[in-house]
Amino acid sequence: MMTDPIADLLTRIRNAYRTRKQSVDIPYSRLKSNILKIMKEHGFIQDYGSELVEGYATLRVRLRYGPEGERIMSHIQRVSKPGCRVYVNADEIPRPLNGMGIAILSTSSGIVGNMEAKRLRLGGEVLCEVW
Repeated sequence: MMTDPIADLLTRIRNAYRTRKQSVDIPYSRLKSNILKIMKEHGFIQDYGSELVEGYATLRVRLRYGPEGERIMSHIQRVSKPGCRVYVNADEIPRPLNGMGIAILSTSSGIVGNMEAKRLRLGGEVLCEVW
């Protein structure tokens, strides 16, 4: 049993970028799928989809690189951890790298990016930051 599936998702993506892989497989969950949806909307990953691999539901994430093969994502970090949750009000929502990155939050309206949470005036748990 995995204690922190979000940290596992972020670590698999980080490790795949370091080894210059084109795609990475991650065990499926709806929470992970929602996080990947936000990362795709902001252009940090190329695409993702769910597949059945060896009888298990899996998310296949296609990583995105620049025209010269440079990484699009330079930083991906878990903020709220199982031992230390980080909650923010709508006025305290972080803007990573002065708005160049995104913070992904878990709110009462679901998983949203920092700009969407600010627009909806929603606070919540800061899951991770990406830039």
